[in-house]
Amino acid sequence: MTPPKGFQGAFRRLYEQYKDRVYNVCYRITGNATDALDSSQETFGIIFRKIREFRFESKFSSWVYRIAVNASIDLKRRSGSKSMTSLESLQGASPKEGTRVEFRDDQTEPPMNAASRHELEEEIQQAITRLSPKMRAITVLRYVECLSYEEIAEALGVSLGTVKSRLSRAHAALDRELSPVLDRHLLR
Repeated sequence: MTPPKGFQGAFRRLYEQYKDRVYNVCYRITGNATDALDSSQETFGIIFRKIREFRFESKFSSWVYRIAVNASIDLKRRSGSKSMTSLESLQGASPKEGTRVEFRDDQTEPPMNAASRHELEEEIQQAITRLSPKMRAITVLRYVECLSYEEIAEALGVSLGTVKSRLSRAHAALDRELSPVLDRHLLR
């Protein structure tokens, strides 16, 4: 059965509006392009099947993020993969332009500094991929998608306290893992 023509057009516009954000969230949670594409496809399939069930009790974008996060975590759980990614897979297939966590000035930087910054960014990405799926989801929604704590709580269907607690644990884990890396980069 084919949906009414107007619905297809509306869904196409919805897809165009959210496709990059969904892919980026899925990529950051799954850690590789193949799984991100699978999770993105699953996300839009769920949205298509359940859009009439959306009750407007939350923001639509929060509902979309929740579906994307759950689809990504479910995919990794089904595959039984604890290891989310390797450096080679990150270098081979990166997320859409403009979604990386980057630290840079508006000024042009010398090539040596640019190389060092790029290396640091890759190490930060690797550290994020080693977080548990729940901590990774909150970290991605906070620092890549720039959602507020309240928006994250709404998107994930958890309390504000849970968001703060998981984010605090993610910060502690990242601090432990990245302290030697940051020391090494600061001594250069």
